Amino acid sequence: MRILVVNAGSSSLKLRLLDPDDRVIGSVDLPAPRGQAESAAIAAAVAGFGTIDAVGHRIVHGGTLFAAPTRIDRDVVERLRALTDLAPLHQPNSLAALEAVEAALPDVPAVACFDTAFHAAMPPGAATYAIPPEWRKRWALRKYGFHGLSHAYVSRRAAELLGRPLAGLRLVTCHLGAGASLAAVLDGRSVDTTMGFTPLDGLVMATRSGSIDPGLVLWLEEHVRTPPAELAATLEHRSGLLGLAGTADMRAILAAEAAGDEEAVLALAVYLHRLRGLVAAMAAAMDGLDGLVFTGGVGENSPEIRERAGAGLGFLGVAVDPVRNRAGGGDREIGTAGATVRTLVVAAREDLEIAHQVRAVLTA
Repeated sequence: MRILVVNAGSSSLKLRLLDPDDRVIGSVDLPAPRGQAESAAIAAAVAGFGTIDAVGHRIVHGGTLFAAPTRIDRDVVERLRALTDLAPLHQPNSLAALEAVEAALPDVPAVACFDTAFHAAMPPGAATYAIPPEWRKRWALRKYGFHGLSHAYVSRRAAELLGRPLAGLRLVTCHLGAGASLAAVLDGRSVDTTMGFTPLDGLVMATRSGSIDPGLVLWLEEHVRTPPAELAATLEHRSGLLGLAGTADMRAILAAEAAGDEEAVLALAVYLHRLRGLVAAMAAAMDGLDGLVFTGGVGENSPEIRERAGAGLGFLGVAVDPVRNRAGGGDREIGTAGATVRTLVVAAREDLEIAHQVRAVLTA
C-alpha cells in the first residue's frame, strides 16, 4: 500500500509518499504563508507522485469525538470543522489541506490521524481540571495533550532500541522543538502529558510561554485592561524563548550564553528548570522511569540541551554519556553504560506513525 501522508503546519504543507516498506519515495514541501497552501500546487504535487493507494492526514485536534484514527467521510469532516474553536491556529489548515487533496484524489480512501488521540485515555486524575463540573461537562474542558503522533512513534521505536516490549516499560518521551511537550508512556499508553486544553501549556517553547499562573492573565485583563486577543497573541507568539532571549533559535541562544549574554543565560535557566521539573513529574505519574527519550528539532540536534537536562535528573537514575551524546548517528542510546535509566535519541517520524495508523484502519 502506497500511502500519502499530509502534514499541514503553520507555514508549510509537507507531503510524503511511503511505499509498503515505509520508505519515503516522494517528498514535497509546499509554502503555506497563511497556513494554507495553494490548491493548484497541491494538485500538481499529488499528480507527480503517481499511484497513491491511501491518504493519511495529520489532524491536531480530535476533541472528545475522535479517540482513534478514523476513516474520513463528509460527516467526519463536518465534525472536525466543529472542533475549530479548540485549535483555531491548526484545524483550519488541516481541513483546507484535506479538502484540496480529496479534490485531487476523490476515489482514494483517507484516514484522519489525531495528535490528541494518543492521550485520550489518560487516567481521570491526569486529565481532569479542578473546576466546577458544569464547566467541564458543558464545554468539554479537560487536558487533551498534543504531539501524540510523535510520542506514539518514539515510544514504540524506543522499545525496539531497548529490546523490550512496551508492556511494563516506563518512558518519558521529550518532543522538543518550536512546540514542545513531554509524555509519560506506560505500557505503550499515555498516562500524562504536559500540554493541556491547548498547546500553550507545559514546557517553555520557542514563542509560547508554557505554564503560567492563570491569576497573572486575569490580573493583566482586570488591572491593565489587556484585551483577550492581545493576551493570546503575546502568550502564543511573543513569549517563550523569544520573550526571554529576544530570539527563538536555540542555537543562537546557546552561542549567546557562551558569550556571557545575561538574557540568554536566564532563558536557558528557565527552559531547563521547567524541562527537568516536568520530566520528574512525568516519572512520578508512572511510579518510576526506565527510559528517557529525546526527539524533535531541539531534542535531536542539541547535545548541549540533552546533556544539561540529564545532569539535573541524576536522582532518577539518568546519566548522559558526553561522548555518546555528541557522536551523532541517528536513533541511538546516549546514556552511560550501567545507568539505571536508559537515555535515547530518536528521530521524529510522524509520517511513519500516520502510515502505521492508516494501514491499521484500512485493513481492520
